[in-house]
Amino acid sequence: MSLEHILLGMLREPASGYVLRREFDQGARHFWSANLNQIYPTLERMEGKKWLRSKKEASASGPPKRVYTRTATGKRELLKWVQADPIMGKERFAYLGQLIFMGELDDLDRTEKFFQLLRSMLSETLELLKSPNVPLTEAFEADPNCLPSTTFHEFLAIRMGVRAIGAKVAWCEESLEMIQLRRTKEKSNA
Repeated sequence: MSLEHILLGMLREPASGYVLRREFDQGARHFWSANLNQIYPTLERMEGKKWLRSKKEASASGPPKRVYTRTATGKRELLKWVQADPIMGKERFAYLGQLIFMGELDDLDRTEKFFQLLRSMLSETLELLKSPNVPLTEAFEADPNCLPSTTFHEFLAIRMGVRAIGAKVAWCEESLEMIQLRRTKEKSNA
């Protein structure tokens, strides 16, 4: 998955880089992260490829803003990408690397604290995905087949996030139970 294609998809309506960044903060960050110093150069590169065009518009506060619009060439590129076979990238979870090498500490208290913090962080993300602030939350309770096509597909993506993060929270709970069992066993062997 590339940032270029994510931005093409997000540009159903004209938007500034600032608005796109805000949309990343509100939704896309659950599956793709980007900051302003990545977004603006990518938008410029996409404009060079004729996937976008931009124009300056007056801003309510501050200097004029540059607003980007997807071109017909950009729409064709997005559709080409969407129609391709699923793209499986290597997901990187730094916390798994930390966990793998945590045995170097030989400290169950630190491992327990690690999992408590991770569970808390994952639970916050899970609650955010399920919150009323996510426009598709009500579709979890209603019939998602009544949603328009674009919203239905967004619903499917959010649903995967809820399931995946829920599984990670459950893994943290299971790991905390295993830590307690190990601690009990170590005390009985001492």
